[in-house]
Amino acid sequence: MSAFATASGAGSWPGTVARAAAEVVVGELGGALAHIVELPARGVGADTIGRAGALLIDVAIDTVPRGYRITARPGAVTRRAASLLDEDIDALEEAWETAGLGGSGRAVKVQAPGPITLAAELELANGHRAITDVGAVRDLAASLAEGVGMHRATVSRRLDTPVVVQFDEPSLPAAVAGRLTGVTALTPVPPIDDALATTLLDACVAAAGADVAVHSCAAELPWKVLQRSGIAAVSVDATTLRPADLDAIAELIESGRTVMLGVVSSSPPQRRPSVEEVAAAVVAVTDRLGFSRSALRDRIGITPACGLAAATPQWARTAIALARRAAEAFADDPDAI
Repeated sequence: MSAFATASGAGSWPGTVARAAAEVVVGELGGALAHIVELPARGVGADTIGRAGALLIDVAIDTVPRGYRITARPGAVTRRAASLLDEDIDALEEAWETAGLGGSGRAVKVQAPGPITLAAELELANGHRAITDVGAVRDLAASLAEGVGMHRATVSRRLDTPVVVQFDEPSLPAAVAGRLTGVTALTPVPPIDDALATTLLDACVAAAGADVAVHSCAAELPWKVLQRSGIAAVSVDATTLRPADLDAIAELIESGRTVMLGVVSSSPPQRRPSVEEVAAAVVAVTDRLGFSRSALRDRIGITPACGLAAATPQWARTAIALARRAAEAFADDPDAI
């Protein structure tokens, strides 16, 4: 059974206290797929792209008005990102040990920006997106792949448990479709070639040393890129799915891979849904894929629709608890939903 065919969170979490966040995530998802927390509210170095500062090998980043830029040598931003990641690993390790899960064989998930999104969001020294320079794109992907592989191995060793990897690719659809904006209207960003995008993902998969999922809340995912890659799972916001997406998801499942459906709202809804309603939202998608529900038991995971950084702490806890209980219901008896 795939480690992704269960419940998990996207990664980001509200607040600024790593230890408290890790306690909640391990408490609710320790029997499913717990994950290292990301707390963007802590500021520079704590968001998805900033975290890359702690993961990249022989590549440093600094801040600029529009976000982050590749820089010649490590500085305060890189050091801060590394310090925050160390804090998050310490918090997860403590919560894991407190829960008595060391050596349990329960998988844990680590997250990192994907190679295409990283290249799309980091600036070069000249102010242009790194994705406009194929050489820079390949160098970034190689650096990221090595760093994530080391990060995964560190977490696995410290927690004494298997670790899987999630690459966050919110910019992937725009990058492939040529919708990224340039510095000016006269400097458009050309689309990244499908074959190159697949190659970049595969480089990260090969170096990860574990099963890899690609997560994106964006609509219009480039399914051909994902299908041709070596990823083990795709995590999507179920509200963005169109009929063509469902066909592509069916192909992925038919090839033995897993799809994690984001069916729990990332922000507090007006009315809290029941577990039964969350499970019903899952089968509303899976029943359109052309497989029996029982055949999908080991191929469907459940998550919030996207990251929970903007949620209240109360809803963040509720969201992952609902995802876990719905995943349990689907795995136990999907035909009863």
